[in-house]
Amino acid sequence: MSMGGGGGYRMMGRMSRDPSVTSTPLSKHLIRRVLSYARDFRGAIAVFLVCVIVDAVAGVVPPLLLQRIIDQGVLAGNRRLVVVLALAVAGVAVADAGITVIMRWFSARIGEGLIFRLRTQVFDHVTGQPLAFFSRTHTGKLTSRLQSDVLGAQQAFTSTLSTVVSNIVGLAVTLVAMISLSWQLTLAALVLLPIFLVPARLVGTKLADLTRTAQQLNGELSGAMTERFSVSGALLVKLFGRAKDEHEQFAVTAAAVQRTGIRIAMIGRFFVTSLTLVSSLAVALVYGAGGWLAIDKLLTVGTLTALAGLLLRLYGPLVQLTNVRIDIMSALVSFDRVFEVLDLAPTIADLPGARDTSGIASVEFRDVDFTYPDAARVSLPSLEPAVGIVESANRPVLTGISFVVAPGTTVALVGPSGSGKTTITHLVARLYDTTGGTVLVGGDDVRTLRLDSLRASVGYVTQDAHMFHDTIGANLRYARPDATDDELWRALTDAQVADLVRRLPDGLSTVVGERGYRLSGGERQRFAIARLLLKAPSIVVLDEATAHLDTESEVAVQRALDETMKGRTAIVVAHRLSTIRAADQILVVESGRIVQRGTHDELLAAGGLYSELYEAQFAHQSHEA
Repeated sequence: MSMGGGGGYRMMGRMSRDPSVTSTPLSKHLIRRVLSYARDFRGAIAVFLVCVIVDAVAGVVPPLLLQRIIDQGVLAGNRRLVVVLALAVAGVAVADAGITVIMRWFSARIGEGLIFRLRTQVFDHVTGQPLAFFSRTHTGKLTSRLQSDVLGAQQAFTSTLSTVVSNIVGLAVTLVAMISLSWQLTLAALVLLPIFLVPARLVGTKLADLTRTAQQLNGELSGAMTERFSVSGALLVKLFGRAKDEHEQFAVTAAAVQRTGIRIAMIGRFFVTSLTLVSSLAVALVYGAGGWLAIDKLLTVGTLTALAGLLLRLYGPLVQLTNVRIDIMSALVSFDRVFEVLDLAPTIADLPGARDTSGIASVEFRDVDFTYPDAARVSLPSLEPAVGIVESANRPVLTGISFVVAPGTTVALVGPSGSGKTTITHLVARLYDTTGGTVLVGGDDVRTLRLDSLRASVGYVTQDAHMFHDTIGANLRYARPDATDDELWRALTDAQVADLVRRLPDGLSTVVGERGYRLSGGERQRFAIARLLLKAPSIVVLDEATAHLDTESEVAVQRALDETMKGRTAIVVAHRLSTIRAADQILVVESGRIVQRGTHDELLAAGGLYSELYEAQFAHQSHEA
């Protein structure tokens, strides 16, 4: 038996929402901000609401027409009236169907428009966050903000709005119609309402707990699959032979999901059965009492039939309206979680009056100190793993770093792992801001330059050469979208990787796989170098750019890099000291400080850390040979 206004399962879904959202304070600022999004769709919302109201009213018309068909048509023997009213019922049904289609179109237009606006705002805002934000944020939680929370916010303008308006209008019209037909039977039907609401409340509370459990378990399954299904995760499982253990761990969580799903299904069935039973009892009461009155000629048969039909439209809206606060609060909480991301101001952004770079390819560090920013400055606790929220305060990484890279010269950074070499290179393109001192590019403080202009002037090849799951051509054109195929082949040739691409069946259209895992480490590195050559920046930063190359490839690529870096300023982080012998200046970094500087020959003659590193590496290479 239909409950009208959406059905039992729809109501069950609403009541399974976490009731804790009802404790969230209704901020006037939040509500005003939410309503500000409605202004862009106010015309569509107005038409949508009119359709919702008309649809709610139209649902009451057929039972009233049915009353006249029976009383004034069938029982009175008026065939013409029966035909006319039957056609009217059909006409109302056709009109209501048309209104429903129009209502759905406007609902989709409003909802999808809102989703587009929120998603693009969040995406643009997140991509504008500093690197520190991404180093701390849990990717899955961030993606959830862009997906589920945006969808939850959308419900405020479509599902929740239509539910509230249609149920209020429908309930009001239904009650008025029922009271006008028989206030006595209407009161009798409402007597069962408390009995009707008891299972709804009990099931709503129980389902909330089970739903939270199911969401947590499904989140664990999703996280496990995301990590194990990535190329690196799958490789780790295979290399350590842990497939059986992974199956057992996954099966335990999946079994818990299964048990929870069964309980939710059974409780849901109990809920729907209870509602059906109570509504059937109400119908039985109306027919019983109404039938008695009809026999005594105090009520017509048509009125009795109309009351029974209207009764089915009474209980559904009543139950949905009892849970409307949860609906509204759930939508507001989703909005609040989206706004939380939008309100996180990027710590690195263009300052007022920022200008383009001067075009002079010089780099200078003046007494630079740096400490990685704490979580409170760059991230949100709700987007971080639980273990990351209680981290200790960060310690200084760089102290008193000063050096100059003249235009067209090369400076190399060497030193033990973790000494701060990569961090120094990150400050050049303002991936982080210094905590003391100044970094200058072309004689200008990088904080006074436009980020787009600065980063267009600086090109990087990092040790972990990332490639998108796309074609070789698309990955290369990430540096220059307007590059021609000839320019791509020229860059590939200079990076000593053109012959490889020519051997591939699809050439530039070859898909490289997730993070470029269909390629070897050396091949990815050479493609990254080709991407750098295509960008052709005035300042080049190479952070272990030849780390994954074999000796033969390293020589070839180093030759290409040497040719490409002519006339450009270069900062090179190198583990293999043999690759930076020709550098104009070598800076030896230890524990965040520059402890030695000079040319290769000068540093070897002076002894110290550089000499120790060189001798240790040379001895190791000699031993391998």
